[in-house]
Order: sequence, then C-alpha cells, then structure tokens
Amino acid sequence: MSDPHHDARTITSPAELADLMRSESPHACLDLRERGAYERGHIFRATSLPRRLLEYRLPGLVTARRTPVVLYDEDGTLSELARPTLARMGGSDVRVLAGGLAGWRAGGRPIAEGVNVPSKVFGERQLHERLTPQISPRDLHARMAAGADMVIVDARTPEEYVRGSIPGAWSVPGGELVLRIAELVRRETTTIVVHCGGRTRSYIGAESLRRMSLSNPVVALENGTMGWELAGLELERGASRWAPPPSARSRALALRVAKRVAAEEGLRFISRDELRRLRERREEANVYVLDVRTAEEYAAGHIPHAIWAPGGQAVQATDDYIAVRAAALVFVCDGVARSVMTAAWFTRMGCPDVSVLAGGLPAWVDAGGAVETGHPAPAPFGYADARAQVKAIAPGPLPDALILNVDQSDLYARGHVPGAAWICRSRLEPLVPAVAPDVRRPLIITCADGGSSTLAAATLLGIGYEAVQVLEGGTRAWEHAGLPVERGLTRLLDEPDDVVPKPYERGRAAMEAYLRWEEALDLEGRSPHPLHPDAGPRR
Repeated sequence: MSDPHHDARTITSPAELADLMRSESPHACLDLRERGAYERGHIFRATSLPRRLLEYRLPGLVTARRTPVVLYDEDGTLSELARPTLARMGGSDVRVLAGGLAGWRAGGRPIAEGVNVPSKVFGERQLHERLTPQISPRDLHARMAAGADMVIVDARTPEEYVRGSIPGAWSVPGGELVLRIAELVRRETTTIVVHCGGRTRSYIGAESLRRMSLSNPVVALENGTMGWELAGLELERGASRWAPPPSARSRALALRVAKRVAAEEGLRFISRDELRRLRERREEANVYVLDVRTAEEYAAGHIPHAIWAPGGQAVQATDDYIAVRAAALVFVCDGVARSVMTAAWFTRMGCPDVSVLAGGLPAWVDAGGAVETGHPAPAPFGYADARAQVKAIAPGPLPDALILNVDQSDLYARGHVPGAAWICRSRLEPLVPAVAPDVRRPLIITCADGGSSTLAAATLLGIGYEAVQVLEGGTRAWEHAGLPVERGLTRLLDEPDDVVPKPYERGRAAMEAYLRWEEALDLEGRSPHPLHPDAGPRR
C-alpha cells in the first residue's frame, strides 16, 4: 500500500524544483528552517519562512491558494510537519523537496550563503554596471576635517541610523531620497555622500539620486558604517537629524524625475478600479500591494491588505516581502514619486508584472476606496480554533509544571517568566518528547503575547499531551501584573538559531568576512537568466 505522506504528486525532485524555478510559472519555494540555518546555506531565491511563522506570514506571501508551493528543510522533517498546516490554510498544491537541502547538495547543486542574497547580488551588479562613484572612509574623514561642502545621508532605517551613523549624517531612508534631498542640498556644488551599513543601500541610494540628473556630485561611501569602523573611525551614536518634510519645491522636483524614470522604464500605471479588481482576485492570482511610504504615513492610513514596504528596504530585502516573483506587484505612495522609483528598481531586478497606482493613496480615497489605519497585526491562522481547545491560566502564582517559552529567542532573552525554558516552536514535536516524556506531566506554554504559545499548546494537545495550559496574555500580561521576569538565555532546550546578528554585532572579523562576501557576489552570482535557480553564489 502506498504511503499517503509520500504520494508522488507531493514530492518534488531537485531537478524538478530547478526546472520550476527556471520557469516563469507562479510558484513559491519556502525554506522552513530558522534564519541562522538559512544564512549558512540555502537554495538561491528560496524564501526564508521558518515553520513557526507560517500561520503569521504565509497568507501575505502566497495569496493564491492554487500556487505550487515547494517546502524544504535540511532533511524533510519540518516539511512533513508543515504540509498539513498549509493544507488547512487552503493550499492545494503543496510539495516537499525530496531529500531536503541535503538532497539538493548531494546532486551537486549550488548553495547560496547569507540573507537577502538576490538584492545584494543586484546591488553589486548596479555598482559595476553603472560605475557608481565611491569614496573611502579615510578620504571622507579627511574631507570632513577640512570642512568640505558635503551633505551625508544615511539610507538605512531610522532605527539603524540611531544605533550608529557617520558623524553629521542625516537620516534619509533610501526610498525617501529623491523626495527629500532638495530639503538638504541648496547649492549645486555640494557633494552628496550616501551610506548604509555595508554596500547595497549605499549604491542603490546613490544611483537613485544620480537618476535625478542633479548638478551635485553624488558618491557612495565604500563599505558604509562597517568600513568606517574597520578604518578605526568612530560612529556617532543616538543621532536625531531627520530629513525635513518635503516642500512643494521638493515634491515638484521628485515628480518630474519620476515621470521621466517611468517613461524610461516603461512602467505601467493602473487605476483605482484596476487595483480593486486585482485585489478581488487575490485568492486566484498572487497580488502584492506594496506601500513604500514611511511608517508614520502608513499608520495614518493605507489600502487594506497593503504591505508596508518602505522603498529602500523593499529593494534591499526583496525576498522578505515577495515569495512569488511572477506575482502582480503594485506600488503605492502619496502620489507617484516614491512608488515609481521603487517600481523602477523592481523592474530592473527582472520582476515581470510591476505597476504603480496612478495618483497613489489620494486617488484611491477620492474614488471611495476603504482605508485601514495603524500597523495591522492580525491573529495568526488557526488561532481561534486553538484558543477554543487550550485552557488558559492567568498571570500569578503558577502550579508545579514545566514552563516552556516558544518566543523568538531574543524576546525570550529580554524577559520571560522565571523558570521558563526556551524551545523553538518550529521543532516542537521532535524535541518535546525528550523534555517531557510523560504526556501527563503538566505543561504551561508562554510567549510574548499569547499568540504563538496558544498555537504551540494546541499542537501539544494534538500529539497526546493531556495537561497543557497557556499563560493568558503571555509575558506582557505577566509584566503588566507587576510580576518579576527573568532575563537572558537562561534555560535553552534548543539551539537559538532563529536570530541572525548583524555582522557589526559579531565583531571585526565578522565585518571583514561579510564585506568580502558581499563584494564577491557580482562575479559569483552572474547568470544569463534572472530567474535561474543556479544563479546564486556558489559554495
């Protein structure tokens, strides 16, 4: 008798996956391992989606239920555990990579290292193809000391900027550069220096400004803040120089640039009605509506189901936002300037169906379109059913029980119920029998807010554990009740590979290694086909 868990229709060989990823057919390839394992080696263009986040992120990453979805992990264990979840979520074509990543390697196929590799390969290619002017950290420092006429802009997120930037730099995230640079530069002779933490956002930001055809010299800081520190120079911590709001003059300039870029790239504009029809078909065809404005603008009002994807970050980490490259991508801002500039980069990255909402959010609102506010955090898929199954216990004195925390490990380290041990929810079923061999032993499951812990508790009930409870409201409710928390990675039952520290958090050797890796991407990542699954850097 055939094993239903290994039906031939649900197993994909490495060769079949390679063919699928070469094709222009809509599909998603999901790496279910934790981010640390993914960084050490993965299939190029696979989306990192740890199993524990499926219920949270999959509905936004794969909107069409009939989309072929190929799952993989190291050996197939997590994929088999995840497949029923995808089926409950409506996936009708869920496949598992035969042999997992080990099988892919065994066939001699290449493995990509790092995270957001497609975007970083693209950034390196832009540097070499467009000959982006650069300035070394030492040369920039010397010019700063001499009082040269310069404006330095940090193209990263505001949070990264605050942690450490080039002294005197202004925070202007990459997607805001074209809209706001005129507020900072008044003379045509002023040199504009763009930097990020490493390389990609520096080059993309500098090239965005160069497309404006300004008279000003525009240069990228070689190797960003990491290069600055490696040169023995000090970063500024806690800076708060934010680019001013764009004036009418800045908006007019940005609009002129956007119109020219749209014409050069052949960008397509769609109407509010066309977007409404696309959204109505989200379950039949994959659609991403990407709002590229600032966090504050997005929170003030956005199109329902639109993903907050600030322009610079969307280009820097494309695979974090998009799992189906053949999907329809619609970019939205408060007009067209920022959405056009971001859409242009996605077009150059080879995405086949890119458009811009004509008139942006104001046009949507004027035509009677609905608007959401805030940064929505919907309950994960299956939460209501899990909540109905699981008994909850209020914060306060807890009974004698094994307390398991299923948070992300860095959240666990920041504070958890005293005595709680950490375990990764992705690997809960294979690990918990060794921790709690007696299925009658009382278990209390916790997390930051009660969401993941409720799903985990329902899983444990489903595999036979009889005395499982969830801490109502999680650690937040515990702290709100005035109860003490324990800090640090105090009790680990699993490898905390779910968080990947930045290279600058790992020390000098890590920064040097990262920059060598990134600089080599262009030569190692070349491929004649933009969707070729073997196009990534080889190991």
